[in-house]
Amino acid sequence: MKFKGTAHKVGEHIDTDAIIPARFLVTTDVKILGQNCMEGLEPGWIKRIKPGDIIVAERNFGCGSSREHAPLAILGAGIGLVIAHSFARIFYRNAFNMGLMLLEVGDGIDKLNDGDCLEADAASGVITNLATGAAIQCPPLPSFMQELLQKGGLVPYVKERLSR
Repeated sequence: MKFKGTAHKVGEHIDTDAIIPARFLVTTDVKILGQNCMEGLEPGWIKRIKPGDIIVAERNFGCGSSREHAPLAILGAGIGLVIAHSFARIFYRNAFNMGLMLLEVGDGIDKLNDGDCLEADAASGVITNLATGAAIQCPPLPSFMQELLQKGGLVPYVKERLSR
């Protein structure tokens, strides 16, 4: 799985209420959630996003509640990848279950800047900053996690397996 897009860098401890504020949790429609992505961090943030863009975050991205709406809002915004120093554990699990790819890079996050064009390869774990030429190595995603993402998350993955 490969991604290429513009980085949109956010800070540390971005919680799920910043990703999708509670007032927008009246639906599970991914498109509507996506229209309000990061509204708790910066009103109108979504206006800067193009499909295929990448969120780049500091430490503890996705902390707070266990709401599954947060990764759905990111997907609904057209973002299929979040790269961060680290993720809150429940967000990490929810993201993959919903079909959102995450790559954890530790201190390598300092090599990625807002507006940089990035290329990421989940199979090799290599993230290349095309603006600076810097390369970051993170743990490659295991093949079963890539398959889960390719199917669109846990529910579609299980449905397909049960239909065999």
